[in-house]
Amino acid sequence: MRPLRFVALGDSLSEGVGDPVGDAWRGWAALLAGGLADGPVAFTNLAVSGAQTRDVLERQLPAALALRPDVVSVLVGVNDTLRCTFDIQAVAARLDGVYGALAGRGAVVLTACLPDPGAMLGLPGALARPLARRQRAVNTVVHALSERYDAVHLHTAEEDWIGDRAMWSADRLHPGERGHRQLALRFHALLAEGGLATGVAPAAEPEFPAPTRSASLWWLATAGTGWMARRCTDLLPQLLTLALDETRHRVRGTSARLDLRTAAAVSAALAALAVGERRPDAV
Repeated sequence: MRPLRFVALGDSLSEGVGDPVGDAWRGWAALLAGGLADGPVAFTNLAVSGAQTRDVLERQLPAALALRPDVVSVLVGVNDTLRCTFDIQAVAARLDGVYGALAGRGAVVLTACLPDPGAMLGLPGALARPLARRQRAVNTVVHALSERYDAVHLHTAEEDWIGDRAMWSADRLHPGERGHRQLALRFHALLAEGGLATGVAPAAEPEFPAPTRSASLWWLATAGTGWMARRCTDLLPQLLTLALDETRHRVRGTSARLDLRTAAAVSAALAALAVGERRPDAV
C-alpha cells in the first residue's frame, strides 16, 4: 500500500523549533503527520530555520515536487517581514508560484496566517507597529492566494490561544510543545472536516514536561542570542528608520497614511498576479 506523502515547507515554525525531542526538533507538522491517515504516512520536513519565501520557492519547492506529495504545508513569511529587503509584491509573486505549482500537481496545500513578531516579542509600539503592518500585509496575501488555490487555511493570527504565554517557548517567537500541538490539532480538525484526515488527532496535552526556567534562560543566552544577532544585523538599522517614520507620523496625526500605503501595496501585488492569472494546473 502506497503511504500518504506529507511534506512540510517553510521556516523554523515548521522545522519544529520550540518542541525538542532528544537532540532534534519535532514540531506541529510531525505531530499532524501521524493523524493524516489510518494507514502509513511518509513525512518529509524540508522546512529550515530562517527561510524566507525566496528559499521556499527556489530550494524547498523543487525538492517537494520530486517527492510527489499528497499533502503539503507552506507556512512562511515572518522572516521576510524581518528583512530590510521586504517587498510585499515579491512575497506575493513567490507564494503564488509555490501554491500554484503544488496545487497543479494535485496536492492538498495547507496554509496559515501568523501573528506578528513585534507583538510576540513585546516590542515598544513604534517598533512593533511597522512589523505588525508588514505581517498583516503578508496575511492578507496568504488569505487571498489560499482562496485562489483552494488551500486548507488555518486562521491563527488572532485566535485566543495565541495570547496564552503557556503556548510559547522561551524566545516568545516559537511555540512550545503545547503550542505546536494546538497547531497540529487545528489543522487536523480542518482536514477531518473535509474528509482529508482519517487518522487519530494528536493529543492536546504535552508529552514532555515544560523546560525549567534555568533551561529556558540558558537557551536564550546561547542559541536564542545567536538567532537574534543574525537578524538584528539586517533588520535593526531599518527597523529604527521605520520607527522614526512611525513616530513622525503619529506626532503629525498622519499615521493612517502608513496603513493606506500598505493597503495600496497589497492591492497592487494581488492585482499584478490577477493580470496573468494562473490556471490551477500551471507549474
